[in-house]
Amino acid sequence: VQLQASGGGLVQAGGSLRLSCAVSGRTFSRYSWAWFRQAPGKEREFVAAINWSGSSTYTADSVKGRFTISIGNAKNTLYLQMNSLKPEDTAVYYCAARQDYTNKLYTGGFDSWGQGTQVTVSS
Repeated sequence: VQLQASGGGLVQAGGSLRLSCAVSGRTFSRYSWAWFRQAPGKEREFVAAINWSGSSTYTADSVKGRFTISIGNAKNTLYLQMNSLKPEDTAVYYCAARQDYTNKLYTGGFDSWGQGTQVTVSS
C-alpha cells in the first residue's frame, strides 16, 4: 500500500489543521491505520489509531480531546483533525498502515509509512 500525507503548514497556537493521507495500491479494508509524529531531536511517537471500518479509535493522552482520527466515506483517505494546536505539537506527522484482517486498531507494528508532512505551531 502507498501512503501520501498532506495538509501540514504553519498555524498559530489555538488554530486548527486537517491532515490527509491518500491511500492507494491495496484494499483499504485490509489495513489498520495510524498517525505518528516526530519532533526535532525526539523519537517518533504515536498520535492516534483507527481500525479499517472506522468503528474504533484511540488517541494518545497528549492530544486527547484535541485531535480526531477518521476515515473518509470513500474509504481511501485517512484524516487527522487537529484543533487547539499548541507549540509542542510542532513535528513532522506521518500516516502509517499495517495489514489486518481482524478490524482491530494498533499503536505499533506498522510497516507502511507516508513521507510525512510538517506541522509548525507558533506561539
